[in-house]
Amino acid sequence: MRYLLTVTWESVWNVLRWVLAALVAGFIGQFGRSYALRLIERRRKASGPPPPSETRPQTPLEVQLEQDRLEAEAKIEKKRVKAEAKKAKKAKAAEDKQNES
Repeated sequence: MRYLLTVTWESVWNVLRWVLAALVAGFIGQFGRSYALRLIERRRKASGPPPPSETRPQTPLEVQLEQDRLEAEAKIEKKRVKAEAKKAKKAKAAEDKQNES
């Protein structure tokens, strides 16, 4: 019992069509998404900058974070001023000591 099928050009062409269809689908899947993302990015750039985010109301968490940030900046500035005053005081003391000698 032999189960051999004859290969004809029609069956070969049918297989090649399916292989080509799979290759085209793979090509579209591989490069289609990146091309679409590039088109979207180009359209966003052409439409101009996005509207500022400050137009929406702030949440209580955002308000609290902003207050904490401002308080931290104030503390840092106070420490800087204090360090400068201390440095100036030491420089004056060293100058007075040098003048006494």
